[in-house]
Amino acid sequence: MFCAEMMMLKPRMKGTAQTMRLSFLPILSTTQPPSTPPAAAPRVTTDWGRTRGDTDRRGGLKKTSRPSLCTPVLPRTQKKLCPDAPHFQIRHPPRNPRKSWCFPSTAFGKHSSAPGDASAFGSMPAPSLLVLYGSQTGTAQDTAERIGRQAQRRRVQVRVEALDSYNVAHLINEPLVVFVCSTTGQGDPPDNMKNFWRFLFRKSLPVGSLCRLDCAVLGLGDSSYPRFNFVAKKLYKRLLQLGASALLPVGLADDQHDLGPDAVIDPWLSAFWDRAQAIYPLPAGVSVLSDDHLLPPRYLVHFLDDVAEDPPVRPGDPQSPPQTTPSQSHPFQARVISNERVTHASHFQDVRLIEFDIAGSNMEFTAGDVVMVCPRNAPEDVAELCRLLRLDPARRFVLAPTDGATVPTRLPQPCTLRDLLENFLDIASVPRRSFFELLAGFATDQLEREKLVEFGTAQGQEELHAYCHRPRRTAIEVLADFPHTTAVLTVDYLLDLFPEIKPRSFSIASSLLAHPDRIQVLVAVVQYRTKLHKPRRGLCSSWLAYLDPTQSKVKREALRRDAVQICRVTAEQRVVDWGCARILTVLEENPGWCCISDGERSPAADCLSVGFWDFPAFPSCGLVSLLSDCGMSHLAGEVRVPLWVKKGGLRFPSDADTPVIMVGPGTGVAPFRAALQERTALDRTGNVLFFGCRSESRDFYCRSEWEEMQKAGRLTLFTAFSRDQEEKVYVQHLVRQQAGLLWDLIANRAAHVYIAGNAKQMPAAVADALKAVFQAEGGLSDPDAEALLCQLERSGRFQTETWS
Repeated sequence: MFCAEMMMLKPRMKGTAQTMRLSFLPILSTTQPPSTPPAAAPRVTTDWGRTRGDTDRRGGLKKTSRPSLCTPVLPRTQKKLCPDAPHFQIRHPPRNPRKSWCFPSTAFGKHSSAPGDASAFGSMPAPSLLVLYGSQTGTAQDTAERIGRQAQRRRVQVRVEALDSYNVAHLINEPLVVFVCSTTGQGDPPDNMKNFWRFLFRKSLPVGSLCRLDCAVLGLGDSSYPRFNFVAKKLYKRLLQLGASALLPVGLADDQHDLGPDAVIDPWLSAFWDRAQAIYPLPAGVSVLSDDHLLPPRYLVHFLDDVAEDPPVRPGDPQSPPQTTPSQSHPFQARVISNERVTHASHFQDVRLIEFDIAGSNMEFTAGDVVMVCPRNAPEDVAELCRLLRLDPARRFVLAPTDGATVPTRLPQPCTLRDLLENFLDIASVPRRSFFELLAGFATDQLEREKLVEFGTAQGQEELHAYCHRPRRTAIEVLADFPHTTAVLTVDYLLDLFPEIKPRSFSIASSLLAHPDRIQVLVAVVQYRTKLHKPRRGLCSSWLAYLDPTQSKVKREALRRDAVQICRVTAEQRVVDWGCARILTVLEENPGWCCISDGERSPAADCLSVGFWDFPAFPSCGLVSLLSDCGMSHLAGEVRVPLWVKKGGLRFPSDADTPVIMVGPGTGVAPFRAALQERTALDRTGNVLFFGCRSESRDFYCRSEWEEMQKAGRLTLFTAFSRDQEEKVYVQHLVRQQAGLLWDLIANRAAHVYIAGNAKQMPAAVADALKAVFQAEGGLSDPDAEALLCQLERSGRFQTETWS
């Protein structure tokens, strides 16, 4: 955050350097470099961040001049940093600015590429910037890519990578790095930066390891969570501890701001580029590209000849090579066994208990873990986007990166446009600001261009929020509102325009001890209305709710009729699908052939095994993939979902005598259902559950299970039905009512307390109720009750898992 107030300056001299400290403003450090650089002694790298001859008396690293590809570079100035307060430094450019943008050879990796015309720089290398991001939902990645585009416009050689994809050993050689990271859960780093996080916080790293690094840290968070931007703050402090130089204070973007995170990001980026260009000015004669200059796409799409070939095998398909452990790059295609609605038909909220078969997956999990699911776009959305962009969904292509990056592992090569739009690109999401910035580069209609440019500016964010974010308008609907611009979009920019579909996480609601080779999840289907005519639907929950495993047996005539109809429709639309044509030909030539069973042949042997066509015309085509490519995935016999398992935030005690107190209203009860099944199978008692919902008769999930556990003496259950009486009752009220029981379990039996559910108000209300219990039953003061709760959290006896 930046403040316009300016306090009195207090100059302080130290040697030849003058430092001025300002309250609310950064530390300003100016040092006149020597006119002649000292000769650098030969240096031999010994380990990460330590070189022979560079160690000072304190065991750290001495400042040294950087090796250069051209003329010698003036040595870096000594920087005195204050790790306890936000700050940034501005160093005046050297006397010879043309020497200031020479970098060590290690700054230019094999994946680096200069944007724009390389000849503009002559024989000299362009300035280099590395942008590293840690992103869970895609927001931090989108911001990092936005910084990358801004760098390209400033003729800066830039790389944008996920933190765990980057070789952290090379960090000591990077001249300038921007870190963009979000915070997940209760102050945890995102999944794609956890390895980097563990490495950076090794105690064995020398204090001066990153003394040659200029950096900036931008955090993306939500102030409704207790540990707001915790990861960015901690990363910022750690980089300073390792000797890095921060160009400006850590940026703390807040999703709760009226204008969203851009209210902080925009001024932060403006300040960053001011500092960066002061340190690394461009050579004379090189100008910044204007905002209306269309940057090259990240990938080029090369269409293949329309020849009949076997469809590509997607990672995780049943016919793909087996993997040791399923992951995001190679998910397991789990068969859906059941999809049961657990709320009454008259209830407004549709909640599903879905069960998957994971036999043969090698997946293991315990109570508190989560399952990651890769959703798919609705077929009608794919069809609408193809209509708007005039795309043939059956066309096959391969991607060619333009910047040395790799093709996403989840995307098969070759691939059909239908596969790209249905399984990979998030075409139905609410577009971010970058979406409009890119569209503006294509706009030829004056009115459309003016509006798109406005949406892409900081001044137009209120208008963008009213047009797009508040009504939750999707990217497809935006394209329909800008027909002239949409008409000139090219397929090469699809992967720049739309983000990748992010996997969704669900708390596992079952135990392997109770349900071997099975995973069960409790899913609340997201559906709501805005001012737009069409209801808004959650991508993953709506897709999962639509899956119907009872349709796994399809009658022969039904499949044949649908296949023929779809083929005729696509032919009329001049969309020649090689798969449809082959299915149509075979079915018309063999009208007696039947179709799909549940994996077994019928006694009359007129069924085909699920997953493969069992006749010569289709020697190795997977039926599921083939029908999906033909737009007939609903006929593919088995319903499968790509998924994998990862560790969750809840850890239950291994000691059989330790009681557990669980507070889980609504779908927050899912991890506690898994814990209760696991503890019951292990013959563990001392289980207390607080469950809350609206009505006992409409949304009392898993009621029969809780009652059976109660009868068996395995569970003590307290329920809060908020709408069944005139005065609303919530789980926090029940916690206060059971103060005596809870204090005895916590104080005398070392019980563990768990909270799971919506992050808005419930977790804080339950925490306040627990502190009230400590005061009422333990006689503690308010500060002491707060301290006890903090102590329980530090020791792992108080854990929360919340989501928004």
